[in-house]
Amino acid sequence: MLYNMLGMNQMYRTFSALADPTRCAILDMLADGERTVMEIAAPFAMSQPAVSRHLKVLQEAGLITRRVDGAKRPCALSPAGLEQLEAWATKLRTSLARNYDRLDAVLAAMPQTEKDT
Repeated sequence: MLYNMLGMNQMYRTFSALADPTRCAILDMLADGERTVMEIAAPFAMSQPAVSRHLKVLQEAGLITRRVDGAKRPCALSPAGLEQLEAWATKLRTSLARNYDRLDAVLAAMPQTEKDT
């Protein structure tokens, strides 16, 4: 099977972004709605520039969007990035279900005596 290298590169960035607990916490905060960088930085024991670097990683991974609102830079979850992640997980879940269905068929076709041993 040929892999879509561009898509896999994006998935790599997504999972790399999700590997950091701070970035996961930021995404959890944004699940409640749009927030400014300063609002995001408030609960963390790190500088605002450090939080901005985390936000840049999340944005490059396609998990958040940022917009300009005067001097503020509000952040929000990106539906497109999350949909791509969900589509990938659904593909794996579907493949796993097919594997279990095939195993069920093999087990159902086995004579009863083989199943009991």
